[in-house]
Amino acid sequence: MTDKANYPQNTAASMGKKACHICYTINEGQTKSCKRCGTHVHVRRPQSVQKTIALLITAIILYIPANTYPIMVNTMLGQREPSTIIQGILAFMEHESYLVAGIIFTASIFIPIAKILIIFWLCYCTRKDSRLSENELTFMYKVTEFIGKWSMIDVFVVAILVALVHVSNIMVVEPGVAARAFACVVILTMLAAHQFDLRLIWDKQQKDM
Repeated sequence: MTDKANYPQNTAASMGKKACHICYTINEGQTKSCKRCGTHVHVRRPQSVQKTIALLITAIILYIPANTYPIMVNTMLGQREPSTIIQGILAFMEHESYLVAGIIFTASIFIPIAKILIIFWLCYCTRKDSRLSENELTFMYKVTEFIGKWSMIDVFVVAILVALVHVSNIMVVEPGVAARAFACVVILTMLAAHQFDLRLIWDKQQKDM
């Protein structure tokens, strides 16, 4: 049974209702499965913050090999030349391709770090007061959800090069260990954003009013 006193007034939770995360149907508090689609429903996602932090910590661990190991290996006339994300950015800068270097830096370095920090901050705001309003925190969350998928641009570039650049033994491009690690980082941060229940922030902020 939903403990209505634990939630702000004038909300579905305070009235003993549960919203389905799949079809958004409002269900009665004692209902365990959605009356429309049959999905198991909760007033709030169980252990949302704990699961989100666990996914973020795993992403941080994988982010280290994603930047230290080669993301792709170029083989030219039998000579192998591994390249990390940073080395790739520096190579584009040396060739004065600043736009490409900037895009790769933004997608592969800035966005993943910013997304991890923002979601950590949102988890913190479910327990502690924030100077930002609920609307501002909600906007930050929506931004992380929107830009998160664009972090895969480095993996897409490697996949395209692997598919296109394969000229017998003259020139071959192969994905490195970092490509797999980086793909896992992006997926984990996307799962962390999906697992986080934004309503917890509104619960915390409105209780303190």
